[in-house]
Amino acid sequence: MKDSEEAKTWYDKDLQQRKTWYREVADAYNKARPRYPKELIGRVVELAQLDKDAIALEIGCGPGTATVEFAKLGFSVVCLEPSQEACQLARHNCATYPAVEIRNTTFEEWELEPERFNAVLAANSFHWVSSEIRCPKAAAALQDNGSLILLWNKEPQPAYEVYQALNEVYQAQAPELGRYEDRETQGEILRGLGHNFIDLGRFKNVVYEQMACEITYSIDDYLMLLSTLSPYIALLPHKRDSLFKGLRETLERHTGSIQASYISAFHIAQKV
Repeated sequence: MKDSEEAKTWYDKDLQQRKTWYREVADAYNKARPRYPKELIGRVVELAQLDKDAIALEIGCGPGTATVEFAKLGFSVVCLEPSQEACQLARHNCATYPAVEIRNTTFEEWELEPERFNAVLAANSFHWVSSEIRCPKAAAALQDNGSLILLWNKEPQPAYEVYQALNEVYQAQAPELGRYEDRETQGEILRGLGHNFIDLGRFKNVVYEQMACEITYSIDDYLMLLSTLSPYIALLPHKRDSLFKGLRETLERHTGSIQASYISAFHIAQKV
């Protein structure tokens, strides 16, 4: 399934659905989703020319996966997160950073603070914002020459031989989920998101960079990761349970841990 088609399938939901989509898997999301590499964050700060007094607005911070990386560098961050469960996790994860403020709201419902922010940040979240709102409101929130920063982590992919074994389960249980993306494919998908989501009438000088990353999961943690991905959340519970049972049995026959790779990337664009 193409990324644009997937976006329409999983993310074209009403506001209430988007608020609660990750409710049941908030803790799993916090534990299993990959982090953003320190080197990647450093490049973002450099290219966006964020000084130590910069203040960022983060859209959909989740449990604070990206927030913590910017807070460590001393930046002030105002975070908007619609899920109460994710807000609680973000407040816990950011408790040692007094310059981070977590607000339980959506970007759509947030009362605009015009031209306050040096950066608007969205980490794997910009596609969740209504298309008619995201770029105009982000631009309005930015100071002159402020930056829109979109961070992305693609789904970690196991080694191809492991995927081949798992694909037998997918074909029997949920063939629509049986796909494999190598690094080149992941990079192409992420690069294209800038064209899909950044309004060049409001932003300019779009820069894209990516990094290849590796991560090791236990079988439990890998299945936990899958449970946080939208196509799996969307499955009927009995179908998801049956699929995960088959995946676990296959993994236990083939490996004790999963070596996975993924692409971590960013787009940065300057306010026009």
